Order: sequence, then C-alpha cells, then structure tokens
Amino acid sequence: MTPDLRAIATEVRAIYREWEQRPLERACTGRGDCCRFRATGRTPFLTKGEAVVAAMAWRAAGRTEVPEAPDGACPFLKNNRCQIYDGRPFGCRTHFCEAAGGPASRKEVRDLIQRLEDIDLRLGGNGGVNLPGAVAAAMGSLARRR
Repeated sequence: MTPDLRAIATEVRAIYREWEQRPLERACTGRGDCCRFRATGRTPFLTKGEAVVAAMAWRAAGRTEVPEAPDGACPFLKNNRCQIYDGRPFGCRTHFCEAAGGPASRKEVRDLIQRLEDIDLRLGGNGGVNLPGAVAAAMGSLARRR
C-alpha cells in the first residue's frame, strides 16, 4: 500500500508543533549561521517523513530540484534566510542553534524522535539521511505521485 504523503506530512507537522509548544526560550535571529554546514561541521539527518515535509515546502516555493550549495551551506539558505522555514527539519529546530532554543538534550526530544522514527519505518526508511540527499529523494517521490 502506498502511504498518503499528505497524511504523513500532517503527522510530522504535529510533532513539530508539539516541540514548538514545549516551554523553552527561543530567540532565533535568522542569521543563518547554523545553516552553514561545512563551517559548523553539522549537517542535519532527516527521516523520510521530515524529508517529505521539507520537499513539500520547497515545491510550494515553486522549486523542483534541490540545488547544490558550493559553499557547503544548506541548499535552502538564501540571503541568510531559510527558504523552507516552516518546513525545516527537526534537527534545525532542536540541535544546531543556541538562539533557536537548541541544542536540546536527547531526553527533551526522545519521544518526538521516536515518533519521527516510527513514521520513517512506515515509509520504508532506515534512519536519517543527510539533508540534501533526503530532500532530493523526497522530491522524486512527490514527482512520481503526480
């Protein structure tokens, strides 16, 4: 049975909303420093459900391919702004940037990560894939379903 990607995206967004509602000081300044993966040495790894949400956000912006970022930054960073901010992955919401409320401890996010991993398993995933590759694969899945 082919999973309903819209339903999956709704589940993933609910997990993101639950995280946003947890009491934590957040003060993202939107500088984009955390999005420079080569400079930080950190690249988010996405489950398939997260990749679907990011791909849907990218497509909603009228894009059909994930660009390469020659400077090692996130491919969705442009002029120091995330072009898929509402669809950004869990790692971007919790782990990289002090101003955004992270890094969150594992115990603070364990339950949410487990739910993302459960969705990943239902989609046939096998754990996180680096952001550019995960979103590119999800873009392909979305294109095949049209």
